[in-house]
Amino acid sequence: MRVHFFLPALTEATSPFFRPIKYSLFPPLGLAALAAYLHPGDEAAIFDEHVEPLRFDGPLPHLVAIETYITNARRAYAIADHFRAQGVYVVLGGLHATSRPAEAAQHADTVFTGPGEDTWPRFLADFRNGRPAPLYASKERSLLQAPLPRRDLIRRSLYLVPNSIVVSRGCPHHCDFCYKDAFFAGGRSYYTRAIDTALAEIDSLPGRHLYFLDDHLLANRSFADALFHGMKGMNRVWQAAATVDSILDVSTHPRLLERAVQCGLRSLFIGFESISESNLQIHGKRQNRLADYTRAIQRLHSLGVMINASFVYGMDDDGEEVFSRTVEWAIQQSLETATFHILTPYPGTGLHQRLQAQGRILHNNWDLYDTRHAVFQPARMSPEQLEAGYWRSYRDFYRWSSIARAALAKHDAIPALRHFAYSAAWKKLEPLWDLILRARRVALARPALEAILDTRRRPAQKPAASPAKGLQTRPT
Repeated sequence: MRVHFFLPALTEATSPFFRPIKYSLFPPLGLAALAAYLHPGDEAAIFDEHVEPLRFDGPLPHLVAIETYITNARRAYAIADHFRAQGVYVVLGGLHATSRPAEAAQHADTVFTGPGEDTWPRFLADFRNGRPAPLYASKERSLLQAPLPRRDLIRRSLYLVPNSIVVSRGCPHHCDFCYKDAFFAGGRSYYTRAIDTALAEIDSLPGRHLYFLDDHLLANRSFADALFHGMKGMNRVWQAAATVDSILDVSTHPRLLERAVQCGLRSLFIGFESISESNLQIHGKRQNRLADYTRAIQRLHSLGVMINASFVYGMDDDGEEVFSRTVEWAIQQSLETATFHILTPYPGTGLHQRLQAQGRILHNNWDLYDTRHAVFQPARMSPEQLEAGYWRSYRDFYRWSSIARAALAKHDAIPALRHFAYSAAWKKLEPLWDLILRARRVALARPALEAILDTRRRPAQKPAASPAKGLQTRPT
């Protein structure tokens, strides 16, 4: 059987603001995981439109599987329609197909909702027997028997971080704007691989750098502790994501963060989302307490861990002042990098249900649900003001003067230089990245990335910032 897996380009990856390096970071690991369930004699190929043009020549496949996100849905449907017109069996899965299965069904022979560890192998058996069902809904979820992804199908030379890895699924928290909540509805929302399997996969990956794509690597502290114990001595440098409360939690594994650093943790993605306590409560962000932000940042920096902070604009407590306040706070906190997002009511989320009931959703043009456009009516500003503030935040945070000010706030030469190099390389060297990517030489940048990540020294402790400097909520 010949099977082709497709990841169509997200709309934002084809816009005038396209940043090639952002969409050349990670290979489509989910598709490689599905390919692992095929028989040894099956032919398989993975096509990622973010790193190379899609080709539809050659022998037709027997089966096409397409991964859908909300902003690649239109492109995914066009690819699906192309193959169905030629008699190829097409299946659609992923976040958008899960949240809009009836819509996806108009372009597919079979639709998958939720993760595929239980449904994909069942479908393959049904397909081989000539009786596939039109819908497979995930219910029984476990990674314990899941095979390792087919990394032989991934062209490593096209990605800056080919060593992406997933050792757990989902997140135990339930923020009302999170798209993943809809994806995991109807079954377990958080589960892990077996430790031995995770360590074997890590050990099999070439090079030093790893990126854990898990939504929350520290969610199961016993699992994380065993993982970090097993990784010690592997000589890795790695990045991951976690929450504010997990950084400060010392209840069961008091030295978990230190153990992570000892085995290579160098950078952590944290969803701060808002510097308004009211916003955090409205959206169910219970793992974030505003009073903990500075302590969590200082703890990570004291261990030499850089921070990629995420902020969301457009929550009900946000007025026009939120943009300058957030950027200034982030610079004062010496955050190395930041990503800004416009609050987006993804279908299937609690946020979407609430805003729809309030009549505040402006349209269902999925192409614009990219966290760069205001697709709903904010409470305290216009959609145009929200979009303008979003773009201004990126400009202000990544000015040369802002990068320098945040780096120098570390009061130690090596962390300051690493901060400056990492932040500048990510946002200020676009022409160089474009040249490297067009030449298909992105792999040449990996040693530089590893060197920047692993250049660290324990910075000197500095006094905690006063709550008056950027952490106050808006007066009522």
